[in-house]
Amino acid sequence: MTEPVAGTLSVRQAADLAGRVVAEVEKAVVGKRQALWQVLAAVLAKGHVLLEDYPGLGKTLAARSFAQALGLDFRRAQFTPDLLPADLTGSFVYDQRESRFEFRRGPIFTGLLLADEINRTPPKTQSALLEAMQERQVTVEGETFPLAAPFHVLATANPIEYEGTYPLPEAQLDRFLLRVSFGYPSPGEEYDVLARRLDRRQEEVELERITDADGLLAMQAAVETVTVDESVGRYCVDLATATRTHADVLTGASPRGSLGLVLAARAFALMRGRDYVIPEDVKAVARPVLAHRITVRPELWMSEASGRGVVDAVLAKVATPSTLERR
Repeated sequence: MTEPVAGTLSVRQAADLAGRVVAEVEKAVVGKRQALWQVLAAVLAKGHVLLEDYPGLGKTLAARSFAQALGLDFRRAQFTPDLLPADLTGSFVYDQRESRFEFRRGPIFTGLLLADEINRTPPKTQSALLEAMQERQVTVEGETFPLAAPFHVLATANPIEYEGTYPLPEAQLDRFLLRVSFGYPSPGEEYDVLARRLDRRQEEVELERITDADGLLAMQAAVETVTVDESVGRYCVDLATATRTHADVLTGASPRGSLGLVLAARAFALMRGRDYVIPEDVKAVARPVLAHRITVRPELWMSEASGRGVVDAVLAKVATPSTLERR
């Protein structure tokens, strides 16, 4: 077991630690390095991630693996139509021996919460996550309980089987810093999954803990030291603004989208070992940051128009600032 990281970290130390975390997770999740980098970038930027893809592509496995490698407390909440907000946040229970009510915490009190199939529970329960994701606290019967840092939500959703589901409203989608899709593996990668399962002779994948909660907080603090030149910041604003004027768009990315670009790009730059952001970092996170914040015109539902397509068009249209060289 790797020793926990304490104190402050330099950008290079944090980048090395992040690389080891991704390498460890790749022992369980095969052939999805780019998606795993995106997920870790969101965590380092203190954000939450929506994993949206078809069943059986490793979304739940990725969440559990990140919790193990990062040394975080892990809880899983299976979202079903009968799930109540109290099942997530916890509730007050009367203690007959003490003649008083005591608060019993729900699964949301953890370091990393897997909200599995979040679109299968009613909006009332979905909204129970909003305060926790944005304010890092929950309120039950008028009493507020803070959530310990770090706290991150990795939610999964299937883009099929819409019958009996409750699509996430735009306000809640906006709370996720990134929306990531894994996609199907190549035939070679899929065989690698089979071979690894046969070699270990058990279902569970045992991963080494690379760091702990304090180490993750130190990595997040190192991200805050990554600088963003004004030209790169304005590039993020131009990308978000361009989504609002695209012909296929009903509503484009809000200012939270441009802020998300900057935050995620800083984390991505750190993972690449730099203490400054270049336009390529912004491009690397633009699709998962912006696509789910864009609403396509409803009359285009039979066309191939999508948020991702709008982001691709915007990336091709908006002028890229000159790559910055470190002085």
